[in-house]
Amino acid sequence: MTEPYWSDDQVSLYLGDCREILPALEVKADLVLADPPYGETSLAWDRWPEGWLEAAAGVTSSLWCFGSLRMYLEHGGEFKSARWKLSQDVIWEKQNGTGFTTDRFKRVHESMTHWYRGRWDDIRHETPLTTVAWRTAANSGRAQPTHTGAIGSRSWSDDGTRLTRSVLRIPNMWRRGAIHPTQKPVELLEPLVTYACRPGGLVVDPFAGSGSTLDAARCSGRRAIGIEADEKYIELAARRLSQMTLEAS
Repeated sequence: MTEPYWSDDQVSLYLGDCREILPALEVKADLVLADPPYGETSLAWDRWPEGWLEAAAGVTSSLWCFGSLRMYLEHGGEFKSARWKLSQDVIWEKQNGTGFTTDRFKRVHESMTHWYRGRWDDIRHETPLTTVAWRTAANSGRAQPTHTGAIGSRSWSDDGTRLTRSVLRIPNMWRRGAIHPTQKPVELLEPLVTYACRPGGLVVDPFAGSGSTLDAARCSGRRAIGIEADEKYIELAARRLSQMTLEAS
């Protein structure tokens, strides 16, 4: 039996390769949220893990994946082979970039793509809303742009919310005590979790790193499983999550 490296009543951390551990866990998750190595540098840890998309497909039908356009183009065949269908892409705009090139536009963004398997109607997709400080009068019979197709007249009452925009401007973790080189902010991950995972549901992160996804899942009332291959980082993630457990108790 696969034993967790660390766990509490909502979160479990496992040490090892997600391609081996995920099938052994025999779980069904609402969502896999993954930030895999892109395979774009010469760094030892930056190696694309062949087969992880198949492993993810074995436990869920909904996937958020961080990546770059180069990564998606290079591995698009693997997404297709595992029967992942793209639903949308969201951009994370940082306050600063991490590229080393001096002959191109400065890269200050990453992509988050949502993928699904099976029927879209069977996939949880909670409408992402943002509260706004201003409202407009109720509208009736608004014109629809011709390139999106004609719709009938309608009226609506402004409740102070709008669809969340597809570009999320959130500072990265460089100056906020990051414990992992690719650590993502919790406030970036929470809307991805709540969009695709029901309250009380299960989120799986196959590349857990600093444990940010597990943190975001727990803060939003979801359960989470994280898998990390590097013992150095899983120990740091366990310490982080343990401290949060103590603070909450």
